[in-house]
Amino acid sequence: MFAGWGLIGWAFIVAATVFLGWSAWSYFDASHGGARSEGQERDSALRAGRQELATLNSMDRNRVDANLRAWEDATTGSLRDQLHRDAAANRQKIAQTGTSAAGSVLAAAVTRLDTGTGDAVMIASVQVKLTSAQGGETYQRKRYEVGLARTAGGWKLKSLTAIPAGDR
Repeated sequence: MFAGWGLIGWAFIVAATVFLGWSAWSYFDASHGGARSEGQERDSALRAGRQELATLNSMDRNRVDANLRAWEDATTGSLRDQLHRDAAANRQKIAQTGTSAAGSVLAAAVTRLDTGTGDAVMIASVQVKLTSAQGGETYQRKRYEVGLARTAGGWKLKSLTAIPAGDR
């Protein structure tokens, strides 16, 4: 059956087989491989980073202890250690001011992701609504560079650097 094909025919069959193998591998890798999982990891880090950053910019003056625990739960490493050390001072400061804060992340993006080490960097713009004990409201706008670390409990904040936002 293949006797009359010659060198050109066999070369075509080999090329077609190689192309078919390469196509199958590319399809499999795209649907199960690195690019897809890295994109999912980036989305996961961004989603968690937004949530944990909002938590760290929020405080209900009537639920101080629960909110301080939430701050620690949102963080890891030296940032968590610092928040734990400063809990008493933070509790006293909140009691003195009597102000509540509700932080919401307006925009955020993951600027660096290392899936191997489980580290990421995110930049974010946050609006904080401050409500005094008398009911008066003011708003603050903050920008941050946030270090994230993948932990057994998901992505957590490991560093937080304020970036000057200027007057707006």
